[in-house]
Amino acid sequence: TGLEYLVSISHVDNIEIFKTCLDYWNYFVPDVYASCATIDSQVPWNFAIAASPPSTRKALYSGVLSKLRNLMVCRMAKPEEVLVVEDENGNIVRETMKDNDVLQQYKSMRETLVYLCHLDQEDTEMQMLEKLHQQMSGPSKWTWNGLNTLCWAIGSISGSMQEEQENRFLVTVIRDLLNLCEVTRGKDNKAVIASNIMYVVGQYPKFLRAHWKFLKTVINKLFEFMHETHPGVQDMACDTFLKISNKCRRKFVVQQIQEHQPFISELLGNLNDTILDLQPHQIHIFYEAVGLMISAESEQPKRDEYLVRLMTPPNATWNQILLQARADTEVLKQAEAIKSIQNVLQTNIAVCTSIGHPYVLQFTVIFSDMLQVYKLYSEFINQAITEGGLNAARTSAVKYMISVRKVALRLIDVFVDKCDDALLIQNQVVRPMIDPVLGDYVRVLPDARDAEVLSVFASIINRLKTVMEPDLPIVFKALFEATLQMITHNFEDYPEHRLQFFALLHAVVKHCFRSVMQMSPQQLKLIIDSTIWACRHTERNIAETGLNLLMDLLAQFAQSEYATQFYQAFYVTILQEVFAIMTDSFHKPGFKMHARILHHLFGITSPTVITAPLWDPSAGAAYVSNDAYVREYVAKLLRSSFPNLGIQQVAACINGMFELKEFSAFKQHLRDFLIQTKQFASEDNAELFAEEVERDIAAQQQQQAGKLGMLSTGLIPQ
Repeated sequence: TGLEYLVSISHVDNIEIFKTCLDYWNYFVPDVYASCATIDSQVPWNFAIAASPPSTRKALYSGVLSKLRNLMVCRMAKPEEVLVVEDENGNIVRETMKDNDVLQQYKSMRETLVYLCHLDQEDTEMQMLEKLHQQMSGPSKWTWNGLNTLCWAIGSISGSMQEEQENRFLVTVIRDLLNLCEVTRGKDNKAVIASNIMYVVGQYPKFLRAHWKFLKTVINKLFEFMHETHPGVQDMACDTFLKISNKCRRKFVVQQIQEHQPFISELLGNLNDTILDLQPHQIHIFYEAVGLMISAESEQPKRDEYLVRLMTPPNATWNQILLQARADTEVLKQAEAIKSIQNVLQTNIAVCTSIGHPYVLQFTVIFSDMLQVYKLYSEFINQAITEGGLNAARTSAVKYMISVRKVALRLIDVFVDKCDDALLIQNQVVRPMIDPVLGDYVRVLPDARDAEVLSVFASIINRLKTVMEPDLPIVFKALFEATLQMITHNFEDYPEHRLQFFALLHAVVKHCFRSVMQMSPQQLKLIIDSTIWACRHTERNIAETGLNLLMDLLAQFAQSEYATQFYQAFYVTILQEVFAIMTDSFHKPGFKMHARILHHLFGITSPTVITAPLWDPSAGAAYVSNDAYVREYVAKLLRSSFPNLGIQQVAACINGMFELKEFSAFKQHLRDFLIQTKQFASEDNAELFAEEVERDIAAQQQQQAGKLGMLSTGLIPQ
């Protein structure tokens, strides 16, 4: 009776009351399911005695569970994929901002409903179909909210039924929704039904793969929705098309029974008509989806043919603009030309993202011309800033030109990530970029430089690794000093350049360390100084990048033949700086990396790594070992920095730093030391325990995943 009262309370039209009730149902239903699964696994097989099945909580609560299914269906929250919503005025509009509370509520309700479905699939199917038939019984019965919550619930239980039952259920649902769309009048009504059809079909890719005719009908219906101008419908149609293409890509390049050609060929034949009413960002999604289909074609000649046909419309636009620009470069300054170039490049990014390495065929078509366009826009931008000052960089005309350069660099970045041929990247991408991109970066004013140049070359080094070493001096010469001059005046200017610069340095240290070892002492000092400067940065992401870079630098040099020279030059400086950063309460989030670096520094003072004194013998001081020198140095450093600490406290701290070889114990020792200092004694030190909290959360998620593993695919993300 108490549970039935709680079900009734859950129907109260108050979101806070419902959330509280949902928390309980999200605990209660999985608990019932787990107890039933345990009982079922413990029931012995005994064919000799026809014993009645044991009483279970499932049978005891069957009435309550049935009412709960009705509740979950009636109040199902909106999933992330749905873009067509009803606003506070009762109008059907396109959603502009995600509501995280609603998404979290959907996840909880989805999980609960999946458990309910597993407890009784027949009752779940019966209730959902009954509600669908009510929606179809006439205008007086159907409501936007009623249909929405029902379809969101149907989509949420994908994979929770037996395959045969799910197939039968889904055919009924989609058929009825398509019929409802045909007989319903009014653009708003049709938009609601269309969004629900798209959401439901997108949640059942396994069914679509198994039923080609149904899949083709769904895709053709999506193409119809792409011509529907009601807000949100075209976006959902493109998103659903992308989702289905990703899950069913192979089906579109294989010639199906009773078909005259593969579906991809038919699609490319009607390409211009299909995308006629789509906006540029929707066309990019469409092209990404078709790229996924083409990537599933295993025969290269066919794949290349499909790619050429797909890229014919954007290439025609590209060639037309370039033809006009060769006659008069001023054409490139026109807003319409800038937008067209940007859209063509973004379309190429979408295709490269989805098709992968085979995109090289198209990349070679446009790359050379794209570099020339990049160089021209750089000259335009630099000229505008030279003539108009810094304010010129904020004008819409210059911003549009900058955006074209950024998109061009993004295309190179994506291609480098997808291309499988390292030598091709080096010879046909990197070297042609030396003057148009690297040379331009040096020549133009600081405000005209793109941080994406640093990002692209970081990606190239991460991708090519040691293959990049012959070209690294040119890259370093162009980017290093020019960027340092921009970012070392303060902590605020050029934030993107800062982050990408240290990411580039990290890539060099990680993959081209021989080039670092060949640098002059002045260059190496510049790298160390800039790395420590990054570690001190007030922006958390830059400080984190700097700490990772410093750790890699130390580890690489410790394993090299130059370990002694390096640590003689920089050990004391790095030790002092890391202590200063770690004991600054502003930098608490980086504590784990501070501990890693110090653990490394205190562990390599043995003669096997550093074979010469870390102190300066010419100064007259003499120590038994590097250990003794570092102990004395750190003791002086801590006593001068923290006068509140006694001699015994400092000594105990230093002993622990040298003697605790296991990292977790070392880190705990450092944490205890920090809490003893005045800087940390009266503060919230939760961030010092962030790693442990993250580990506990991960363990809880793993435990929950194991618990959900009792189910089929109902809670596995599609």
